[in-house]
Amino acid sequence: MSNGLGQWYSKGHVVVRQGEYGEHIYAVQEGELEVVKERKGGGEIQVAVLRSGDIFGEMAILQKEVRSATVRTLTEARLLTIDKKTFMSRVHEDPSLAFNIVRMMAQRIRSLNAKLGERRARVERRRVERRADRQRRQGPRRSGQ
Repeated sequence: MSNGLGQWYSKGHVVVRQGEYGEHIYAVQEGELEVVKERKGGGEIQVAVLRSGDIFGEMAILQKEVRSATVRTLTEARLLTIDKKTFMSRVHEDPSLAFNIVRMMAQRIRSLNAKLGERRARVERRRVERRADRQRRQGPRRSGQ
């Protein structure tokens, strides 16, 4: 492992937890992390994998709301932690930083919308297939019955 800025986290470490308040943004310097959301019926669904150069945690700072997902390491990972005061100071010094974050957030929304569209299409295909299977098992309907 190389030295430098950032902190190392072991594989499987939960960096942020869905539902908690956050005051930090994280920049992935090395390693891979997964972003998971809790399902209403229990369990989790993976919504993204983060790699070197990605950031996360910005929504909790920008909106002053709880974390929308849990982020945990898939491998050992080195993360740079940026507190809200430092982040806001950097945005004032370099407004293009805010633009880049908004662009990244728009890409995430686009990606999630595509995943949701694919999931809806799979659900609809299964629904149509089940309906066709039921009709095949019932056999042809005769008029007058």
